[in-house]
Amino acid sequence: MKPYEKPSKKQKETVRTANPAACPLAKKCGGCQLQNMSYPQQLQWKQRKVERLLGKFHRVEPIIGMEHPVHYRNKVQAAFGLDRGRRIISGVYQSSTHRIVPVESCTIEDQKADQIITSIRHLLPQFRIQPFDERTGQGLLRHVLVKRGFSSGQIMVVLVTVSPILPAKNRFVEALLQKHPDITTVVQNINPGFTSMVLGEREKVLYGPGTIEDTLCGCVFRISAKSFYQINPVQTEVLYSRALEMARLTGTERVIDAYCGIGTIGMIAARRAGQVLGVELNRDAVRDAISNAKRNNITNIYFQCADAGEFMREMAAEGETADVVLMDPPRAGSDEAFLSSLVKLSPTKVVYISCNPETQVRDVTYLTQNGYSVCAIQPVDMFPYTNHVENICLLSKVPQSKATK
Repeated sequence: MKPYEKPSKKQKETVRTANPAACPLAKKCGGCQLQNMSYPQQLQWKQRKVERLLGKFHRVEPIIGMEHPVHYRNKVQAAFGLDRGRRIISGVYQSSTHRIVPVESCTIEDQKADQIITSIRHLLPQFRIQPFDERTGQGLLRHVLVKRGFSSGQIMVVLVTVSPILPAKNRFVEALLQKHPDITTVVQNINPGFTSMVLGEREKVLYGPGTIEDTLCGCVFRISAKSFYQINPVQTEVLYSRALEMARLTGTERVIDAYCGIGTIGMIAARRAGQVLGVELNRDAVRDAISNAKRNNITNIYFQCADAGEFMREMAAEGETADVVLMDPPRAGSDEAFLSSLVKLSPTKVVYISCNPETQVRDVTYLTQNGYSVCAIQPVDMFPYTNHVENICLLSKVPQSKATK
């Protein structure tokens, strides 16, 4: 296959002027690495990437793109600081630095979230609230996080501060709600440490219930400030629906949802399976998952706060079995301890959803060397204008008679 060729300066300018999503901050921000390409070119680039990495295992299906590949992020976070003129700015950290690139609006972020962040920046001087300065340790506001339910329209605003004391907090929230009455809840998160983590452990609800809800594949999910929820719900429905189509559940299977988070794909799978066991190490996520299952009246799913690898190893040691394992690990992929536990449990099918094909190919190699074969590969574009691509691999257990030949 012909390798991807870097466009010339003339080609870049042609694409930029023809591309309505082209962003003047692309080079400074670094968040959208493929702004120099039209959307069809991006899909082709991602298709080739998956084929290059995983094509040796099986034919790669055509990538599934977005119909409207802009403003898809339902979670937007902005860092706050001061520029050289001591004016308050908000935006994103420049790639590999702690230098804030001021952002008014973003190609891929939810437009309403951008407007709310701009309003907060304009309100701060009126209430004498200063952004936190990492060099001096002075100031209060570190970040603002906005989450919006694309289906529900509900909006959560999280103010991340270094101190629990927020001056005139009631009047500040009232002023913000006057500008944006569609905000559903406002939460103050306290993060006093010198850390790269955005959110701290403590929270105070300043307005509303402290959570929002959204609907995905017919299930309603409660979303808290710290819970993980896919940032592109439109493509998440495509991703999960395709993954479960590939699994071909018949209604009798015992399914393990490893790395289950707040239970999204596990709850969707529960409607097509006999029983689902969700395993997650994050206690907050497990609590949300249990609440989500009750909210949707799903009675054939159970959640365990544990390491997924250890959980499967214990199941195998006790003679327990599973028909299907759904796995959606972080970008680093799975470690050998998890994969060896999966092999010991020996499910008939493994549906591996990955946000990083580079680590997926390593893990799939391990599984194909230990009794599994790849039956299908489906890339999905979850993050247009970035170099990230989501990919589904379906693996099936090789029958013992064939494995020993």
